[in-house]
Amino acid sequence: MYTDKVMEHFMHPRNVGTIPDADGVGEVGNPVCGDMMTFYIKVRDGRLEDVKFQTFGCGAAIAVSSLVSEMAKGKTLDEAMKITNQQVAEELGGLPPHKMHCSNLGADALHKAIENYLEKQNRQKPEGGSEGKKFQGKEEHFHCPFCDYTLSENAQLCGHCQIRLIRCEHCGEYNREKDETCRHCGAGLV
Repeated sequence: MYTDKVMEHFMHPRNVGTIPDADGVGEVGNPVCGDMMTFYIKVRDGRLEDVKFQTFGCGAAIAVSSLVSEMAKGKTLDEAMKITNQQVAEELGGLPPHKMHCSNLGADALHKAIENYLEKQNRQKPEGGSEGKKFQGKEEHFHCPFCDYTLSENAQLCGHCQIRLIRCEHCGEYNREKDETCRHCGAGLV
């Protein structure tokens, strides 16, 4: 059912763990199968100096996470953003059709970590004296950071994945209620 390469990455995953002072963090999940992936990146001179992951899921999800971390390490941000689910599946020698969604999750989690890093870089640049202002409200749709379900402006619970949520007072983005710092801007959560 699984290729030797999938089994190798499942039995001996590379780059497992966290980066406590990560430059970017990306988390994705699939509420249907229960797979959750979190990628942590460290960026130096525009390249991914370090990539770590934590995955809760099946053997295919762990193998995908391990391979994506290897594929991304040392690449420029642009090169890493071009890693696709198809490339991941091909590099693993294929995945069973019912496990192809795992390759989406790995690439998506990496891309979200890079996007998180880029957002942090943009927030550090003062824009017309707005640096340091508290969140004043946004006129946009909010989504659960774990399943992408559309949320009401002051949601405390995702109606889809049932994760309890808290909104960052600094940037207005949603986080898991038990998080101590905002996944988006790094501000402390009350």
